[in-house]
Amino acid sequence: MSSPNNALELARSEIYDAGMVVRRQVMGEEYVDNQLKQGVSEFMRPMQELATEAGWGLIWTRPGLERKQRSLINIALLAYQAKPAELAGHIRGAIVNGATEVEIRETLLHTSMYCGIPTGMESFRVADAALKKLKEEGLLPKDS
Repeated sequence: MSSPNNALELARSEIYDAGMVVRRQVMGEEYVDNQLKQGVSEFMRPMQELATEAGWGLIWTRPGLERKQRSLINIALLAYQAKPAELAGHIRGAIVNGATEVEIRETLLHTSMYCGIPTGMESFRVADAALKKLKEEGLLPKDS
């Protein structure tokens, strides 16, 4: 019989692994690899593990919301918090998860009314740049 610590570590490992699969599917290999590269120090590693385990492994794998819905929620929250790097990454994830430019725009407009016009203006600038980049990469049609 395994000790409680071994059982806990095994459970955490399984949640982490499930989270990493979802994280890579949503955010893309390159984005996740860059995030992990930035988080390889002993100081940063626990934060990357927490984000993957708790956020992606426990929350994103839950039933009840589709990935597109989770992406749109993240866009609203990151816009509100003025987190441009994470917002741009999650705009990419939203497109991967099936969100349209219109749904992203409407999410940001809605957020602007509850969080303020300056927040909306900044989040629209971030989204516009992210969407242009996605068009250049061929993930979105150029005329949309």
